[in-house]
Amino acid sequence: MIKKLKKVLSLDNNENRASREEFMQLVQKKAYEIYEKRGCQSGNDLEDWLNAERLVKEDLGVK
Repeated sequence: MIKKLKKVLSLDNNENRASREEFMQLVQKKAYEIYEKRGCQSGNDLEDWLNAERLVKEDLGVK
């Protein structure tokens, strides 16, 4: 999915809408993985989300 997303990110604005949705899905999945690794303890939602965004961007090669 990441290779597909890299390709889609370079397309025009109308097609970027789908890539944003895919990006958000990747971030959501990664944030949940981070949450699970912390033992499913609540209270760090924002930190988990921001870390997930950073990690997904790194995987995609996006700055």
